[in-house]
Amino acid sequence: MERFLQILQEEFRSSLKKTINSTIRHYQFPEAKNLAKVAVGIRRSGKTYFLFQTMRDFISQGVPIDHLLYLNFEDDRLLPIDHKKMGEMVDALYTIQPDLHNHRCYLFLDEVQNVEGWPLVIRRLLDTKEVEIYITGSSAKLLSKEIATSLRGRSFSIEIQPYNFSEYLTAKEISLPTKPFGKKKLDQYRANLLGFFQSGGFPGIQALSTHERLEMLQNYVEVVVFRDVVERHKLTNIKLLKYFVNVLLKNAASRFSINKFHKDIHSQGYKAGKDTLYNYLEHLEDAFLIYTVPIFTESLRTLETTPKKIYAIDNGLINANTFNLSLNFRKLLENQVYLDLRRQEKEIFYYMTSEGYEVDFITKDREGHYEAIQVVWDQSDPITFEREKRALQAAEKELGIKGRIIDWEEYLNLFCS
Repeated sequence: MERFLQILQEEFRSSLKKTINSTIRHYQFPEAKNLAKVAVGIRRSGKTYFLFQTMRDFISQGVPIDHLLYLNFEDDRLLPIDHKKMGEMVDALYTIQPDLHNHRCYLFLDEVQNVEGWPLVIRRLLDTKEVEIYITGSSAKLLSKEIATSLRGRSFSIEIQPYNFSEYLTAKEISLPTKPFGKKKLDQYRANLLGFFQSGGFPGIQALSTHERLEMLQNYVEVVVFRDVVERHKLTNIKLLKYFVNVLLKNAASRFSINKFHKDIHSQGYKAGKDTLYNYLEHLEDAFLIYTVPIFTESLRTLETTPKKIYAIDNGLINANTFNLSLNFRKLLENQVYLDLRRQEKEIFYYMTSEGYEVDFITKDREGHYEAIQVVWDQSDPITFEREKRALQAAEKELGIKGRIIDWEEYLNLFCS
């Protein structure tokens, strides 16, 4: 085992060197000693590169590279693996470098949800060694369940998404928007924004041709569906699940009714109960492919009976996996605004006014401040703009909170350097 681990560490250090010019992610683990730091998110969103970014930061601060230990549990050479073997491997890393017992070390564990019983090892290491532990995983429920039980009070989690617009521009080597905006600059950044909506923010597809990008994004969905949903939850009705995924992606930034979908699939000959569909949706949320947003209400009955709105992890996935003759820029902007609000760790709802007008977002920040947000693509259509503005004003009056409208120009302002 020791020779094998030496090979893994050599491979890791070689990979680390190759990421020196990778796009800097706008995330940071907290400085919380004696806590395991956990980064969760959909596959291919850049969690591993974020770990490498964290490692490079440590090296720049003077931490010797020998004090950085890395294991990737997506590596087929390590699978299958349980917590006993995982613990033996970590202990063997110290055997290889016995001087590590005298120093603070930094242990990075990638895609740890593949290890059954992994929290047992983490707790032991936190209690017995001078070590900082950094973990990634692609399952929200699996990690949160284990964190809430075995690691209660011993961990801190952040969610990693694909690139936001600022990171996308950096990856494309395009400078961030600056004020004042002239017509030429506005047109250029509008084109950049449309390019971002078209291709999405997954790091691995940014340099690909259009055909390669579409094929890769379709493959991303396939892998998530099979690895994180079908295999993990032992599902058998794969045809229905894939159809369900496509329908959800196509309905991003819209209300989605399981009851209506249930009737639709029965008319097409599919056999599945409503509980099965609710479970499918829960599994897809667990894998970070789909998000759901409830209505803002004090009524539990209304909350339970009103359809939730659906959002997707990435606009590129929507475009690559659904057949649309033309892009709905307003829906794509709304989907991206949702992702940005989620990055800000806000609680997110949508709202229906007393007259039945929809307001896209009601948000609550960590300080308890509420805000209403309405998304429009632009203000050139006065009828559409007035309707959206009227809904926002009604929400402000009914809820007693302030609101704002975000169109594509205002969205650019949010990223001005």
